[in-house]
Amino acid sequence: MDVAELTKRESEIAELFAWGASKKDVANRLFISERTVENHARNIYAKIGCQKINELCAWWFCTTFHISFNLSPLKRNVLAIVMLLILTPQIIGLDNQDYCRMVRVRTTRVIRARRSQNDSDINPLTL
Repeated sequence: MDVAELTKRESEIAELFAWGASKKDVANRLFISERTVENHARNIYAKIGCQKINELCAWWFCTTFHISFNLSPLKRNVLAIVMLLILTPQIIGLDNQDYCRMVRVRTTRVIRARRSQNDSDINPLTL
């Protein structure tokens, strides 16, 4: 994949896709229709020679951060591990020290009997 010449709008859309935005999110953020986003995405795919959003994301990150596509498998794996180690704390939320603890709440159902007209007759089936 070579360096493609994208228009300003195509670059904006490619960046939003790379950061995980959906077509609807891109349309809302850029104040355009989803159909227009689809047309721009089709043009981007044709220019960079890819067919999937994952390939577009990989292309955008590699071209933005000047990472070569021609890496050996060993270099590629090392780079993937380093990126994973850098991003893992942010992904699991450790960067702002917010922890989530799951607590199981035990509930008890209380059935109260209503008294009928006679105080001595209790019907437990009526609630």
